[in-house]
Amino acid sequence: MNLYNNSINLCGVKISSISLEETLSQVDQWVQSKTLSYIVTSNVDHLVKLQGDAEFRRIYKTASLVLPDGMPVLWAAGFLGTPLKEKISGSDLFLEICSIAVEKGYKLFFLGGRPSAAYRTAEALRKKHPNINIAGVCCPPLGFEKDKEENSNIAAMIKKANPDILFVGLGSPKQEKWIYAHRYEYQAPVSIGIGGSFEFVSGMVKRAPKWMQRIGLEWLWRIMMEPGRLWKRYLIDDMPFFWLVLKQKMGKTQ
Repeated sequence: MNLYNNSINLCGVKISSISLEETLSQVDQWVQSKTLSYIVTSNVDHLVKLQGDAEFRRIYKTASLVLPDGMPVLWAAGFLGTPLKEKISGSDLFLEICSIAVEKGYKLFFLGGRPSAAYRTAEALRKKHPNINIAGVCCPPLGFEKDKEENSNIAAMIKKANPDILFVGLGSPKQEKWIYAHRYEYQAPVSIGIGGSFEFVSGMVKRAPKWMQRIGLEWLWRIMMEPGRLWKRYLIDDMPFFWLVLKQKMGKTQ
């Protein structure tokens, strides 16, 4: 159940209209009350994938918060007459939480990313915030999610570390499906899928300049950084988004 009731409908998906400050306050409430919750960050790629993935839609419907990740999502919401408060990307939320983790006393766990990305991220954050409490880091091998024993071992590792917040960087929808399937095993109060954030923070992949993020061109930057991996996603797979929004504007969808 979405615990934040102020939401809008975009492409058949309820997206929370919430500020970053409000999101951080809600995360703190969940941590303090030990309320099991998970956050998804809805971008164009998610909204397209959700149309044909029933399991992914079920995960979205039971998410505690569905944050708007990307300027195109905000533009589409405005075009439909249902504006959202602000863009909150997984990468920005990750950095904000890490920056206040020392003050709030949060214990963090990092799961996923390319080989060594999460470890390098932990090292970078410990240099920046010497007192940050990173309770554990795990970079499982490719395809680990298909190994029942491996999944159980990872969930047990997280539970033993007893973090307040679990950050999962496996890409979508893999990271959301992993959180949904195992959240009651590891029992961290807050779980958040953060995509490629470990790669950005570790310096393995350079994130788009702020000005490109502000004007909605982060997708172009990502194609330039990793053309072989991302050109099809952005230039072909995600194109149906514009038709979905137009159909909704024309009143052909709910």
